[in-house]
Amino acid sequence: MESIKLQKYVAECGLMSRRAAEKEIEAGNFAVNGVTATIGMRIDADNDAVTYKGKSVVQKSARKVYIILYKPKGVVTTMSDEKGRKTVADIIDVGTRVYPVGRLDLNSEGLLLMTNDGELTNKIAHPSGEINKVYTVTLKGKVENEELDRLRAVRELDGEKISPVGVELLSRNEQSSVVQFTLSEGKNREIRRICEQVGVTVTKLKRISLGPIRLGDLKSGEYRELTSTELRALKNAVSKKG
Repeated sequence: MESIKLQKYVAECGLMSRRAAEKEIEAGNFAVNGVTATIGMRIDADNDAVTYKGKSVVQKSARKVYIILYKPKGVVTTMSDEKGRKTVADIIDVGTRVYPVGRLDLNSEGLLLMTNDGELTNKIAHPSGEINKVYTVTLKGKVENEELDRLRAVRELDGEKISPVGVELLSRNEQSSVVQFTLSEGKNREIRRICEQVGVTVTKLKRISLGPIRLGDLKSGEYRELTSTELRALKNAVSKKG
């Protein structure tokens, strides 16, 4: 197994959050193979013995966690980045490792579901389980009705057929137009590519819902756990699609 930072390992074991683990490491309360641990230390989770105040720290089955994150623009939807950019894993700290369901590109923002429930992730990602995703998109300049019709009419991107996309004008003036897009698929950069094909420029793209889950009043960089009602609704929506 590749090495992992000690504080990450501790969080994945469910003992405490990464930030709390860092404080305890600084306080000298963790040891690896009998040697007092230091900040930045990496371990081999399969072979190294980790203790906290003399008691063994071992991985255990993590409880299922379901998080809504308002992904900020400029944050990468991956767990690590070779270019050193900020990732969603740098924002979320819930005491266990959770993974993004689908993705939002670097310059997009809004609702991102993160979980350690692999079964639900697979159901959402599977073509039969696709659920509607709604976005508010700001376009440069005043977009005319004819251009909106052309956006709705796009059925192919780079030779690949796509499902119909819902397009609804929310507001417009001479400087900009705000349009709501509803997708039933999750093609890579689908909205941006549709807009490029029609010749309109995206200045802001924000996902506001995933099936029955709404971003609500979360602010950029904030996150929370799904309520039991939201989770039940999401699982029902996926089951119906399947």
